[in-house]
Amino acid sequence: MNRFITSFAFLALAPTLSFAQAAPAAAPSTTPVADALRDGLARSSKRITAAAEAMPADKFSFKPTPDQSTFAHLTIHIAESNYLFCSKVSGTAAPEGAKLTEADGKDKLVAAVKNSFEFCSTALAKVDDSHLGDQIPLFGGHNVSRAGVILILSGSWADHYGAQAMYLRLNGVVPPTAQPAAH
Repeated sequence: MNRFITSFAFLALAPTLSFAQAAPAAAPSTTPVADALRDGLARSSKRITAAAEAMPADKFSFKPTPDQSTFAHLTIHIAESNYLFCSKVSGTAAPEGAKLTEADGKDKLVAAVKNSFEFCSTALAKVDDSHLGDQIPLFGGHNVSRAGVILILSGSWADHYGAQAMYLRLNGVVPPTAQPAAH
């Protein structure tokens, strides 16, 4: 009888034991730097685009002080920086486009930011960690490692969003990352 109870208990619990086992660990990435860059791109693209969309059209000419840039200028700078740095990191030529101006208006400038992030997404899709030490000419021929350009690019996204958030708050607009979570 004791043997029967033990066998029954084992058979009853056996199917649940497989759930208790740990799932096999995923193999570590062979491109952790490039993967982190692409993750940052996805987050930054959403945040920066949402911030540009959140600014009222009549506030694109706003500048916090006379010596600072307008929000339109910041938006143009973001698009141009994306094309420059994503091109440098990936070795993919940035598309030729019409020169943007602060007078272009919100719709055109927001579209330019979206297009620049789409370029980055395509250009960075196949980047891996195998050439992080390669030297890339940047800013007047000054050579920077590909890893250095990745850090500059990632840092610029954080800096640009921080600047956008400040411009938004000075105009009574809550930045996208400070919005209450949707339920």
